[in-house]
Amino acid sequence: MLTLIRGMNKLKIILIFTIGFLSCKNETEKAKIQFFTEAIPNNIPIEFKQDLIPQNKLIHKGIFSPDLQEYYYTISDKNFEKFEVFVIEKNRNNWSTPKKAFFNSKHNEHGMSFSPSGNTLYFSSTRPVNIDGIIQTWHIWKSDKVNGKWTEPVFVDIPNLRDKLVSHPTITNSGTLYFHSSNLDYSEMDIYKSQKVNDQFKEAEKVSILMSSKVGKCTPYVSPKEDYLIFASIGKQLELMISFSNGNSGWTNTKRLNDKINHLGQGNPYVTADNKFLFFTTGEHLKKNWKVNWVNIASEIKNN
Repeated sequence: MLTLIRGMNKLKIILIFTIGFLSCKNETEKAKIQFFTEAIPNNIPIEFKQDLIPQNKLIHKGIFSPDLQEYYYTISDKNFEKFEVFVIEKNRNNWSTPKKAFFNSKHNEHGMSFSPSGNTLYFSSTRPVNIDGIIQTWHIWKSDKVNGKWTEPVFVDIPNLRDKLVSHPTITNSGTLYFHSSNLDYSEMDIYKSQKVNDQFKEAEKVSILMSSKVGKCTPYVSPKEDYLIFASIGKQLELMISFSNGNSGWTNTKRLNDKINHLGQGNPYVTADNKFLFFTTGEHLKKNWKVNWVNIASEIKNN
């Protein structure tokens, strides 16, 4: 009888291992189909679609629409004089040819993100606001999808930051808009938030992030549930950090993401809607060998 029990336990272990292996394999195959790619990253970052970077240009950010049907990314010249956003779309079993995003203008566009529903797209632009007293610099704009079509972008007014540079918006389920803001010379850059009330955004307040040292912060990504926040800390180079909500408008347990992610200078984080894959820009500033990497971030998010 003891031998039989041992044999049954051994069989259970084999079955559990087999089921787990097949489950992981199925998840990997599913992800390959979702992203139209041959390789899916684990905890070691790999580059996403290197072929999207034109010669003598830089890539700055990459995001998906929540349904994973579109991929938007920012391209600039190496002198940082012209920023444009491009998009590729799923076309049967492949990606379409890149084209300029619908909100591009003759001015600069960058820092785009979708609302959790996918029906609003926020972005940064240097286009003129045409309102007295508001300086022409980077401000936030948005477009809504109505009956399947995107509306003409409108200026998002943050009342107490009209004379500041405001960029890289990301919005939560509750309607709270996170972004970074600085003086016009990029000094004193930090992360702010503004609550949406009656379709208007209220005065912004600096986000309280508990850290061991005082540093500038930029390019935030906040989860739709507002339970974690990923951002770049500003030092000798950019480093990606993650902080967790304390449930009372503050952010604690802040930590640097692991060395596999942080090693050259990183920014522009974005996480897929399933909280599984982190996309981020990485590269040496002086060499300007920038690329968008992606990595499985699930373990970092759970490690609170």
